[in-house]
Amino acid sequence: MRGICPNCEKETDLELIRTTEEMEIRGELIPVEVEYYRCLACGEEFEDPRSDDDPLDRAYREYRRRHGMMQPEDIQATRKRYGLTQSEMSRLLGWGAVTFSRYENGALQDEAHGKILRLAMEPRNLLTLIKENPGTLTEEKRAHLVEQLRKEEEEAYSFERIYEERFGEYDPDKFSGYRKLDLSKLFNAILFFCRGGMLKTLLNKHLFYADFKHCNEYTLSITGSRYARLPYGPVPNNWTYYLALLVEDCSLRVEEIPYGEHMIGEELFSEKKPDLSVFSDTELKILASIKEYFKGWTAKRISEFSHNEKAYVETPNAHLISYEYSEDLRI
Repeated sequence: MRGICPNCEKETDLELIRTTEEMEIRGELIPVEVEYYRCLACGEEFEDPRSDDDPLDRAYREYRRRHGMMQPEDIQATRKRYGLTQSEMSRLLGWGAVTFSRYENGALQDEAHGKILRLAMEPRNLLTLIKENPGTLTEEKRAHLVEQLRKEEEEAYSFERIYEERFGEYDPDKFSGYRKLDLSKLFNAILFFCRGGMLKTLLNKHLFYADFKHCNEYTLSITGSRYARLPYGPVPNNWTYYLALLVEDCSLRVEEIPYGEHMIGEELFSEKKPDLSVFSDTELKILASIKEYFKGWTAKRISEFSHNEKAYVETPNAHLISYEYSEDLRI
């Protein structure tokens, strides 16, 4: 291709170079794919000045993922969800406003701040911070937020208690998309996809692709669900139990429908509106894109499509699928 070389200062033939480089982040080598141009006239190498891609940012994201730190957009989304300003959040944490702002804008947290941020964004812990710092917010805002957080804490406790009693708790790892299972997000993702009705097989694949695509693009899954390799494609682990909870709660309705010759399928219908406030902007974007991508697909077509995923091909039957395969996703 031809372009302007900043060294020659004229239009010349350029070669696009794609390679993987290791960037050292706090003593840890992070492999990052990079692109740059080489001028075939003078040999000068330079980055595309029009590109917004930042290899250092991608290295930071991978480092955060490996160490369980929050990504900038997740920090911002959680803060905005509770209607807090950067200044208010900084005072609750006991930090300077500049420090918090830098983390929202992509600066890499140190280990101590990373853990504090992760903990502070949990309803139970944020509620404690508000109680311990009564002068940080106006009385009206404080009262509203305390009520909101108490409700969320009660719901979260109920979900966690039910799940732990039945199945035990698991830590974030490569099988959960490096996120702790969030039943609120999982249930609301199900309600989101089932507005207007959706076959169970289609729903399973929508959830799989949403979680894996978000992990690929933003280093974390949406729901923290684990997926098992079964004959009809990837399925959320403990899937039957999740559906039973939603049906029992009257959030979901199941209808039997005929399809094919002498076959009966189950279509799921949302009986309640999903609470989209539980999702970050990037999570909503991925959920909407997955629903649009597979619009009009049949259960057979999406099953066959998922069977060709490297994640499915290389995972033994009835085993959990690693999110490390998210980078090989076909969509």
